[in-house]
Amino acid sequence: MSKRHWPFLLGGLLVALLLAGVVSNYASSHPDGLDSSLLKGCTVNADDEITGGSCPAQQAKDHELAGSPLADYGVRGIGNDFLSTGLSGVLGVLLTFALGGGLFWLARRRGPATPVTSAGPGAPDTTTATTDPAGDAATPSTGTR
Repeated sequence: MSKRHWPFLLGGLLVALLLAGVVSNYASSHPDGLDSSLLKGCTVNADDEITGGSCPAQQAKDHELAGSPLADYGVRGIGNDFLSTGLSGVLGVLLTFALGGGLFWLARRRGPATPVTSAGPGAPDTTTATTDPAGDAATPSTGTR
């Protein structure tokens, strides 16, 4: 990667860290579209607990990873909700950046491409030099017109 790309890359990482660490704390606490559609047919109280009716959300169960360190948009063991949410966002951005950067590093080109031949392995190389469409060899320019 050229040196010109590093400021752009680091600037994007900084913006993502700020959004995940600070702005994420100001996200809406109301259910999103999926949650609200699953609650249709039920009545809920002020704490968004189902108090009656019949809806698909009544069959909801905890995920297998519900007890993991970064479950429920927070870091387990941190009592301050603002800090917990911000830290989980920052950790998520850093993990995603590291994983993506590692994959791009593995997929990068490591050198010039080797010529492709139509013959199989062990066959003599049959690649040919390219010429102009008319079949004429290129002539050196004299620099005058």
